[in-house]
Amino acid sequence: MSTAKPKIALGAWSWGAGAAGGDQVFGNHLFEKDLKPVFEKAMECGLNLWDTAAVYGEGTSERILGNFVKDVRREGVVLSTKFTPQIAGSSPDAMQKMLDGSKERLHTDVIDIYWIHNPMDVEKWTPDLIPLAKSGQILSIGVSNHNLDEIKRAEEILAAEGLKISAVQNHYSLLHRSSERAGILDYCKENGITFYSYMVLEQGALTGRYNEANPFPDGTGRGDSYNPHLRKLAALIDELKTVGTRFDASPAQVATAWAIAKGTLPIIGVTKVSQVEEAARAAQIELTADEISRLERLGDETGVHTLREWEKEM
Repeated sequence: MSTAKPKIALGAWSWGAGAAGGDQVFGNHLFEKDLKPVFEKAMECGLNLWDTAAVYGEGTSERILGNFVKDVRREGVVLSTKFTPQIAGSSPDAMQKMLDGSKERLHTDVIDIYWIHNPMDVEKWTPDLIPLAKSGQILSIGVSNHNLDEIKRAEEILAAEGLKISAVQNHYSLLHRSSERAGILDYCKENGITFYSYMVLEQGALTGRYNEANPFPDGTGRGDSYNPHLRKLAALIDELKTVGTRFDASPAQVATAWAIAKGTLPIIGVTKVSQVEEAARAAQIELTADEISRLERLGDETGVHTLREWEKEM
């Protein structure tokens, strides 16, 4: 598989449709013909780390990505997908079954990074990763939405079998620094674990594209979550714009560069070629310590809490 790790991962949560999918969460209806140019541009830019999950759109996100992956060299792509306990059956091989479905949809025998999506039962599910890793079906192990105690417990269970957690994926943005305050970022740094930050752009709320005059689509997960707060985000977005002038960069690029500056690997959801190009350029931006602290102060001052229904404070 690819050895050089990009500074940014690309997210396919908003691809496809169905439960927990692009239409319900984002108000999108995007399939292969819309997204193929996005995938091709990403590969051209060297952004080859793709994050999805079996639960996104009941498998449609994985299926669309898989239809692109099958046409390129498998070694040229890094595939990250997830086991979601909430949709697992009750059979003893529930994790293997979900992984088999993911492998089939993604047209691969091996998943580069396989995550437990949330810590519904650390004691029950963590051990199920062991045979998957030992048989070579998954190359590295991640945990998502786990707090520090849960991460440490999962590490202990895996260490007993000579395995380790390579990655942690939590919600992390200028509006939501719960993982940093809980010491998870420091723990990851100290233990050589890559921290993947998701919702860095708060599903578009920090891109500057949405405001009171131009809100998110009604009746979507993100509309319900962010539309009531758009006025409170104005000062932070203005600052993202101001910092951006130094780099000829958009608010989204500056928010992404902030997440990279904090030592995290941001997952940027992409549905347009322009977003891929933006993400590639964001990886080149280096913010000063002063810019970072100013953005964080304004993020805190918004008073907006963006914890979503599947999450908890860390």
